[in-house]
Amino acid sequence: MAKETLLMQYQSECLSALKSVVNIHKPFEKTFMDTMKLFMAIPDRINFLQLGRYGCFSEQTYRNLFENETFDWFAFNASIISKHLTGKRKAIAIDPSYIPKSGHKTPWIGYFWSGCAGDYKRGLEIMGIGVIDIDNHECMTLGSIQTPDCKTLDNMGKNLVDWYSSYLISRKDKLQSISRTVVADAFFSKETFITPMCESDFHVISRFRNDVVLYYPTLEKKTRKRGHPKWFDGRIDFANLDLTRCKEYGVNKGKLYGLRVYAKALKRYVSLVVWCPMDRRTDKWQLYFSTDDSMNGREVLDYYRTRFQLEFCFRDGKQHAGITNCQSIDFRKLDFHFNASLAAVNLAKAACKRLGIAIPYPPASLSYTMLICLNDLFVCLGLTQTCKLLTDFSKNSFYLLPEPLRLGEFLTNY
Repeated sequence: MAKETLLMQYQSECLSALKSVVNIHKPFEKTFMDTMKLFMAIPDRINFLQLGRYGCFSEQTYRNLFENETFDWFAFNASIISKHLTGKRKAIAIDPSYIPKSGHKTPWIGYFWSGCAGDYKRGLEIMGIGVIDIDNHECMTLGSIQTPDCKTLDNMGKNLVDWYSSYLISRKDKLQSISRTVVADAFFSKETFITPMCESDFHVISRFRNDVVLYYPTLEKKTRKRGHPKWFDGRIDFANLDLTRCKEYGVNKGKLYGLRVYAKALKRYVSLVVWCPMDRRTDKWQLYFSTDDSMNGREVLDYYRTRFQLEFCFRDGKQHAGITNCQSIDFRKLDFHFNASLAAVNLAKAACKRLGIAIPYPPASLSYTMLICLNDLFVCLGLTQTCKLLTDFSKNSFYLLPEPLRLGEFLTNY
């Protein structure tokens, strides 16, 4: 199979997903298709100047496109996900991600946690919402939403956790059509997040801190004596875990135990999974849980570990699809840019899967794969003088320099 068919498949996947979104008119479709191709083909910064330089339309046309705030990114990405995430076990994964940004006029700019820096940094934050396929260990993003800054949250009368839960509940119908299970990291293991989510018919899988207060449910049977029987049989001491109450699961390193417990902070029973290392140091133990207390320990661990695939979507978006490159200070344009970048990564994955092209692990540059295909395509068509591909493997940077021929025009004509 010729490599250039990857580019055609990318366009085909994009057009197919676009048809699942209602109320799309022809001019929007043309500009949108051109934009999505450029997001995966432009090797340098992806901003309006670059789009106008390489694309088929003017810079102002792309600016106008990015002002569209009615486009349903959830429906667009859900169409891709339904075709390419084929496992039976799926869940919604959420995770905030820091976006560097400077200036004073950008909406909701503030100080947010950066995992790479290990500190709070000035910029923006988006909450990415993805669908994880537990059986195949894959993830694709449904969409993203910009996180409000502290001042805006104060005006709303909410804290950050409240805002996260309220947004997810507002998209309840679309999310629950895919899965009722939400997987999040330890930041979300708070009662103010868990309770509203459970009241909205979600189940949450997350991780506890090691100093969490948990209790064994009582094994005493009800009697006809006056008064309520005792609720618990004591607090769990992980240094002396009662193995008679646990179910042990086989793992390669360390030991894995599952049991049903009561979480004082969450005010509910949960299914707890305890992973301990071979040396049994309690400060190294990892505690995972699910609000569905009927879920077995192995499943809880599988769901939580697959959550990390969402981090790879962010990484590919930042390194290869220009998610951090938007120079606009308009809220609508920022939102469109963030979602278009993550959608471009979805489309590249879908095109590779459809053609049976293995994505290297760790997933290498999807845009690089597209650029290699473009280079081969130029060579096949005798256009070697119009395109020069320079690859610097030491810096992991790739440059595609079309000279007299506009990239967007070529892609459209092809």
